[in-house]
Amino acid sequence: MLTYPEEFKRIVEKAKAAGPKRVAVAGADNENILKGVFAAQEAGIAEPILIGSFRKIKAILDDLGLADRSFDFQPVHADASPVQFAIEMIKAGGADVLMRGNTQTRDFLLPVLNKTNHLVKEDQLITHIVVLKVPGYEKPLAVSDCTLLVEPSLEQREEVVRNMAWLLHRFGIANPNIALLALVEKPSFHMRDTVEAQTIVLHHQEEPLAECNLVGPITYDLIMSKEAARLKKFDCEYCGEFDGIVVPNLLSGNLICKFLDTHMQATGFGILAGANIPIALSGRSESAEHAFLSLAASIAIFE
Repeated sequence: MLTYPEEFKRIVEKAKAAGPKRVAVAGADNENILKGVFAAQEAGIAEPILIGSFRKIKAILDDLGLADRSFDFQPVHADASPVQFAIEMIKAGGADVLMRGNTQTRDFLLPVLNKTNHLVKEDQLITHIVVLKVPGYEKPLAVSDCTLLVEPSLEQREEVVRNMAWLLHRFGIANPNIALLALVEKPSFHMRDTVEAQTIVLHHQEEPLAECNLVGPITYDLIMSKEAARLKKFDCEYCGEFDGIVVPNLLSGNLICKFLDTHMQATGFGILAGANIPIALSGRSESAEHAFLSLAASIAIFE
């Protein structure tokens, strides 16, 4: 039986209420992904469709004692894309949810972003958002973008703010506090991210990007700690109470999430916001709890 923070129980209950969804796991030969998917089956959330190599998947199921569980299996040739196969299943009405399995990030995202698959609206930026419950921090914390945007433009970061606010609204946070992460808290002409953060906040003040409180530029310690704000005499009522962090580049977002997960034992989930279908994105080294919650969250936001 998987355990997860109390803060995520509302999401799980919402996913349960939606009834079991057919989940196409693209490249299902991953131990913790399978544990999470079958935990979701037990909870009445998922009907697993395992896509990939039967030999590899069956070996893992045997090791986990899950081979007798009910599931649909769809074999895919070694040269074919299990992700594209899963997308075709969903488009044909044979599945409801796309879930990443044992596939490289690039191999998973390319079919998702391929315009011919019509998973993303033309004027919509798709965003990977990770939500974590960090020990010692009072509330769940969203971080984006952690997978897709290597060096996002100012306009793209504004879209990330909109997507993050939308996601947090879906999880019942009416007016989330969102931080624009930077190396320093004062704009400096030789640090592009600080100037852009200030500009984004000014744009938000002139015409709100979304229903949220937006602060930036701001450093990580000020985001996470009221005491840091006191010591540095940084006047912001949201320090230590932020709901989300929009990062300036992919490296910083990825490092934050991996550090919190690996060293702080944070628990959470990852989804793609902005797509036309539910997409659960759990890392190949993430826990079974992360896979379970990613699946539950991807279903919950579409209900």
